Amino acid sequence: MSSKRKKKKTTPPNPRILIVTPEITYLPPGMGNMAQRMSAKAGGLADVSASLVSALYELGADVHVALPNYRRMFQGDVFDFHEKELRKYHEVLPEAHIHLAEDRIFYYREQVYSNHTEESMRIAMVFQREVINHIIPVARPDLIHCNDWMTALIPAMARRRGIKSLFTVHNIHSRETSLAEIEETGIDAAEFWMNLYFTRPPSNYFEARYDCGVELLASGIFAAHFINTVSPRFLQEIVDGWHEVVPDAVRSELRNKYHAKCSAGILNAPDVSYNPETDPALVRKFGPDDFPEGKAANKLALQRELRLEEDSGAPVFFWPSRLDPVQKGPQLLSDILHRTVSDYWERKLQVVIVANGPHQIWLERIVADYDLGSRVAVVDFNERLSRLAYAGADFMLMPSLFEPCGLPQMTAPLYGTLPVVHATGGLYDTIEHLDCDKSTGNGFRFETYDPGALRWGIDRAMDFHALPAEERGRQIRRVILECRKRFSHKEVARRYIEIYEEMLARPLVETRSGELLLGGYAER
Repeated sequence: MSSKRKKKKTTPPNPRILIVTPEITYLPPGMGNMAQRMSAKAGGLADVSASLVSALYELGADVHVALPNYRRMFQGDVFDFHEKELRKYHEVLPEAHIHLAEDRIFYYREQVYSNHTEESMRIAMVFQREVINHIIPVARPDLIHCNDWMTALIPAMARRRGIKSLFTVHNIHSRETSLAEIEETGIDAAEFWMNLYFTRPPSNYFEARYDCGVELLASGIFAAHFINTVSPRFLQEIVDGWHEVVPDAVRSELRNKYHAKCSAGILNAPDVSYNPETDPALVRKFGPDDFPEGKAANKLALQRELRLEEDSGAPVFFWPSRLDPVQKGPQLLSDILHRTVSDYWERKLQVVIVANGPHQIWLERIVADYDLGSRVAVVDFNERLSRLAYAGADFMLMPSLFEPCGLPQMTAPLYGTLPVVHATGGLYDTIEHLDCDKSTGNGFRFETYDPGALRWGIDRAMDFHALPAEERGRQIRRVILECRKRFSHKEVARRYIEIYEEMLARPLVETRSGELLLGGYAER
């Protein structure tokens, strides 16, 4: 009597995700050697990358990350590095999920990006060369997630090789180069040149190589299978023709992806270290239940350090963003600064500016000319002082002309500091005008980009400050609790995971019981 062997059911492997990023704040333990020491941050991209990798890894997804080997930033001075540790650092583990782009251009850098245009381009080209030539063939991903113009050639290569790609537009800044310069770096762009965006349509490869420019950010958007901006509103504003600073090529390709339903807006979230209950920069830590005492102590410390009049009851407005008149709107503040402080002199209104930028000199001149030193402080950016200001201030100013996402307006409410913002981009998506009667909203939002509108927002904040302490406390406590849940990296990761699964048409993880983990949540 014969018996048939029962076929063993095989489960397909989890799809492999490769996240390509020039910066990151941390990596989960277990991903590879010295993961916890690999931190190189310039902005919000580092935080988003770290939280996304961590969420995927904890979920059990097959996630890999590619980043430059910033030896000095990762391990300190290599000349003082212990020989045993250095040897461990250079070991390559077969199952490691961290892939470092190796080139001397990264090894001894002290910051992620260069202030020099040519060097910045060279760094980006070398990074992509290493990812294309060495990392992707080893990692063999099913989907590649790229970020900004520094990784914009990779989606073109991925499309040519049949690999799905997601391209995230964190900012509208881009660069233009030539196909010849790309290939001279060591990238064989002849393989995928037809998937790049040129400044004018070439008729063949040789014309493309020598006579046409390559627009990098537009190339990443054009070649990717799916794209996202870092706020829904900013994507809509670009599609609708807002903001003259957006390059025509970038606008055109974003519109194409939008109308093809291959786009989304996903907000970033503040770094997890921005928590007044644990922040070491604060003189007194606090939470939703004891914030009045905590904020009062930090306000006095802030005033003392900046030599402002010491008064825990004085309304303090904090400016945390760089003083860039092209985007951030500091000229709106300088236009009304003297009059606003004068009008609220009896109520002791104070303004604290912890930031650098081209407009800094004009604000300093106003303070000096009108003898406002006891009420207005303008100082260079300092991380510790900035955090102290988040905790000690009552309100935060962010009147940006445009804002792809923005993080200060999400950070401030976590410290019980209410934002005053212009209704644009990520500011529009994250701040709703406060309505005490309905117990809704988390700040003060004005619609028009001009000094008068900013003054209107400050006036509404001062109206709120004039309310009884009990009513203010009730609203601020509500805002802190709501924003803790809303502005979380878990929510950001969930949205990206949804897009990955939609692009791959399959879940990232399947458990042994057949339970699917969709977007980080279990569904039976």
